[in-house]
Amino acid sequence: MTTSPRKRFVIVGTGSRSRMYLDALAKKYPETSELVGLCDQNPGRLAFTTEVYAKHFPDIPTYPAEEFERMIKETRPDEVIVTTRDSTHDEYIVRAMELGCNAITEKPMTTDAEKCQRILDAEKKTGRRCRVTFNYRYSPPRTQVKDLLMSGVIGDVLAVDFQWLLDTYHGADYFRRWHRNKENSGGLLVHKSTHHFDLVNWWLSSVPEEVYATGQRRFATPEMADRLGLTNRGERCWDCPEKERCTFKLDLAGNKKLKNLYLNNEQHDGYFRDRCIFAPDIDIEDSMNVLVHYRNQVKLNYSLHVFSAWEGYQIAFHGTKGRIEHKCNETVYISGDGSVQGELKKEGTHTRVFPLRETPYEVELWEAKGGHGGGDDPLLNDLFGKPTEDPYLRAADHRSGAYSILCGIAGNASIASGRSVRIDDLVSGLTEPDYPAMPDPSAPLPMPPQIK
Repeated sequence: MTTSPRKRFVIVGTGSRSRMYLDALAKKYPETSELVGLCDQNPGRLAFTTEVYAKHFPDIPTYPAEEFERMIKETRPDEVIVTTRDSTHDEYIVRAMELGCNAITEKPMTTDAEKCQRILDAEKKTGRRCRVTFNYRYSPPRTQVKDLLMSGVIGDVLAVDFQWLLDTYHGADYFRRWHRNKENSGGLLVHKSTHHFDLVNWWLSSVPEEVYATGQRRFATPEMADRLGLTNRGERCWDCPEKERCTFKLDLAGNKKLKNLYLNNEQHDGYFRDRCIFAPDIDIEDSMNVLVHYRNQVKLNYSLHVFSAWEGYQIAFHGTKGRIEHKCNETVYISGDGSVQGELKKEGTHTRVFPLRETPYEVELWEAKGGHGGGDDPLLNDLFGKPTEDPYLRAADHRSGAYSILCGIAGNASIASGRSVRIDDLVSGLTEPDYPAMPDPSAPLPMPPQIK
């Protein structure tokens, strides 16, 4: 009996997002998957990563960012995992495919339409593939919503209302990091909302066609800092004169993981992980509203608010036979601080079905443990474990990655222009992803029961 060879992986980008993949490769999947190289632009962070995982990956070769191609040629990976800054994803995805590798990328796939087109063209030219790690699809309660929609319990979906809220502790963190500038992250409509748009695309088994959006920055502003009495602010929390009074400060030295990843390695690239959230040079919004028209005629009404007193989301699907209401309360965290990211809280999390003119009921939630609503472990098993059949088609490729970011990219363009933006005007050659079948929209419907 012969055993299948282990699949070979390299990781480019060794910041906080790489840890999920590193831990999985080190501790859970050594029989099926092998890490053969690491790459990063910061030599200090690269050295720290090899030290942390020395027990699992002794003598693993490391490469500076400018030697990415040499890493590919010397280590001969099957897959390149991209966990770099969002705006650089396309560089590594495209070059990996050109060098004969498949790519696995953190969301968002990239940050603007031109870079998205580069990835689409490279995929077509090389025949290689790009996976986008949408772990929210794999969260059991969110998969359960997909199951309910596929069952036809509310018939054809006609409209969707979706509100996502970030607690001030979590939400503020996007304004400290490189995410605070759209040239790096695409703004929160791309960096954060790509998760949410992908969920709706997948839940509906359809793709967006036209987007209209509004957005503003009202909390993370110099004016708000002045109102809070923080008038003597510095560039960053580390040496800010107001740090003893400011409850938004981030103490890098007080968290061992953040200290080792970032504070100890600032001298290599000048990156400050704790910049002031009230700085005038921030150009991303903290409150956004989006209206999306879908190919299947569904309308999505979506909002993202970043400085909230509550963390989580609520969504309602309005159908021809009823309504599904799904609400999740999540734990708050700061990226890289060592806490579980986006774990579900039982209190404040539910899914309810409201049949048309009949008694509503609550469904028993599918069990969810771990990060991103319990989606991290099933996703990692899909990437690194043995293949299994999935009736929900949760694995996302470059097409799903593109449609999710194009909602946000179109939203940014709409905010800037004040007009709606069509997805087809942003890129060419994009086809619809493979989605599970939904109820037939032309099938006969039963007459609703009499009102009791």
